[in-house]
Amino acid sequence: MLMEKERNEIVEYGKKLVTEHLTKGTGGNISIYDPEQGTMAISPSGIDYFDTKPEDVVVMKLDGTIVEGNRKPSSEHDLHIALYEKKPDVRAVVHTHSMFCTVLGVNNMDLKAVHYVLADAGTPSVPLAPYVTYGTRELADAVANTIGDSYACLMKNHGMIACGKNVASAFSLASNCEWVAEIQWRCLCCGTPNILSDAEMAKVLHKFQSYGQAPEKK
Repeated sequence: MLMEKERNEIVEYGKKLVTEHLTKGTGGNISIYDPEQGTMAISPSGIDYFDTKPEDVVVMKLDGTIVEGNRKPSSEHDLHIALYEKKPDVRAVVHTHSMFCTVLGVNNMDLKAVHYVLADAGTPSVPLAPYVTYGTRELADAVANTIGDSYACLMKNHGMIACGKNVASAFSLASNCEWVAEIQWRCLCCGTPNILSDAEMAKVLHKFQSYGQAPEKK
């Protein structure tokens, strides 16, 4: 089975979309890209995450050709393709219908630096793409044209999308964005949130480059 490891990861993280409250039902989708093979594994359309098996995950080329799989790929496969084409360093994309990111998008708000952890997105704020019908190339183009240097983007009246070097980092970014979005929403409910300056966020972005443990020496 092609991309067996990646297909298993998509099944695993698909369940986490639901258990960590980043989507409802069969909403959202996940993909992983292998640039050496030029193939993308992506979750199937409309199958419950807890019923999805590795063989249900579809393997495609970035031109939309299905390489392996008997299922229909996610309706948002063009969106994932557009982001891999836009950001050559990205290896995984996670699209969610998470509550607070969606609330901000419906209110025509981007995601602000109400907490420094938003620097995980690579920019001081996460932009908002205009509303376009789901599952269309027009939506894919709108998000790709909006995301800029950020690795996440809100989608008006829809949800959000996050990119990463692997599925774990893309999922973590999606989760962090949802947490920051909830803080922003709660602050707006009781007052005016303090937004960290671009200069402060630049310091945080720099510090994030050396965050965590150093790689082990071999």
